[in-house]
Amino acid sequence: MAPLTLLHGWGLHGGIWDALRAALPELPMHTPDLPGYGGSARVSPYTAEALADAIAPTLPDAGLLLGWSMGGMVALALAARHPGKVRALVLVASTPCFVNRAGWDMGLTPEVLADFAQGVQADYRATLLRFLSLQARGGDAARAVIARLRDSVFARGEPDAAVLAKGLELLRTVDLRQAARQVQAPTLVVHGGYDGLCLPVAAQWLATALPNARLALQPKAAHAPFLSHPEWFVDALKGFLREHA
Repeated sequence: MAPLTLLHGWGLHGGIWDALRAALPELPMHTPDLPGYGGSARVSPYTAEALADAIAPTLPDAGLLLGWSMGGMVALALAARHPGKVRALVLVASTPCFVNRAGWDMGLTPEVLADFAQGVQADYRATLLRFLSLQARGGDAARAVIARLRDSVFARGEPDAAVLAKGLELLRTVDLRQAARQVQAPTLVVHGGYDGLCLPVAAQWLATALPNARLALQPKAAHAPFLSHPEWFVDALKGFLREHA
């Protein structure tokens, strides 16, 4: 089977996929840290497109690509800009536009993200932990998911506060609506019905706008369905990969 590359979300690192790796030992996985996280070099400008261009040379041709949250935005940009690298794409709890803007009301308000940006400047550890808590709010197994995220976040050292701030700026400005329409790779859009960060309506938009996509919605999951509903997530992923890997 072709290798699967998994891209993590804001504030975390490739270690967040350890449980999924254990659940699918037969599937070769590559779980890099995004630029600026762990031991990976920074890129400038810190945009979804620049991160995609930095990661693309490390990927095999015609591989499988999965991105979660901000990592999903990078994966979407990569599939549009480097189509030969992506045989099949999985977008988990992601969105083309994180923040509302003209013609887009399926995201968060700019004020919510500005509050997090101010918090990163004042106390990035507390702000990061608060953001992680929001990722499980309202969904099944919320307490266990929050504990898993908090246990993981500092496992590869302290995240760089400047990189965290640049990531929030990426979330504020990202707009991949046109890129989504260019992606020809078969795509599975995986989302939780209780996701309060990347809203379910954005997942529905992606599943419609992407030329060759379908939606897998877990109605009781929040922002991390691979942690809150691991068996459901693995089944959905395996079914998709059987078709396209």
